[in-house]
Amino acid sequence: MPTHFSAIYLSPHLDDVTLSCGAQIYDLTRAGENVLIVSVMAGDPPQAVSDYAQSLHDRWELLVDASAARRAEDLDACRILGAEALHWSIPDCIYRSNPATGDPLYLSDADIFSDVHPAEEPLIEQIAAFLVALPTAERIFAPLTIGHHVDHLLVRAAAERIYLPNLFYYEDYPYAQESAKRDRTLSIEPRPLSPSIIPVSAEARRAKIAAILAYRSQLSTFWTDNADLEQQVFGYLDAVGGERVWRLINARE
Repeated sequence: MPTHFSAIYLSPHLDDVTLSCGAQIYDLTRAGENVLIVSVMAGDPPQAVSDYAQSLHDRWELLVDASAARRAEDLDACRILGAEALHWSIPDCIYRSNPATGDPLYLSDADIFSDVHPAEEPLIEQIAAFLVALPTAERIFAPLTIGHHVDHLLVRAAAERIYLPNLFYYEDYPYAQESAKRDRTLSIEPRPLSPSIIPVSAEARRAKIAAILAYRSQLSTFWTDNADLEQQVFGYLDAVGGERVWRLINARE
């Protein structure tokens, strides 16, 4: 792996960065810049998973080695975008348990879109320690946390311990297309942020769709079919004028 990248994107899960930043990444790599996508919660589940986790496996139609299958999907997507991929060993929140009791920490959709469980505070330090060991980069991108998913919150908190004040935040798609969720996130933002629109090429728009389609197991979670996917993704790109990122107003240029 190179020791320096033009940009590093921190993805809580194996599809978040492609969903949120796929077009800009494609344009960057086609322009000769090297990009690394780090999937933080990409580790294997325990041998026995909760009923909630199993219900998601059923929806995804991944009944054997779900995490390995999802990592393979991510590698396919990153090849389409021209980015390098790094998968860390931390499991998705649906697999994590309380170290004190062994009980699963998140047992429903309501749980994973709520606040981070107090037992997971040490995980922020663990992620931050991993971040310190990454190659250097001209720009680092982390989730803005639109949607309030616990894994997005953890990754952002860890990134802020290492990279502030010069951290970029990307809008978490598809949650970002719900204006109420986006406005709520910005309304409780503790620091003043300034938006920037990154225009993307027509070729990049098509590449983003192709990369999203590589996550075959996840498509039914957000879209009814491929036509619905294209309509929503292109509609958001059109409404924004590209892909939008945010940065602290007093960040160094």
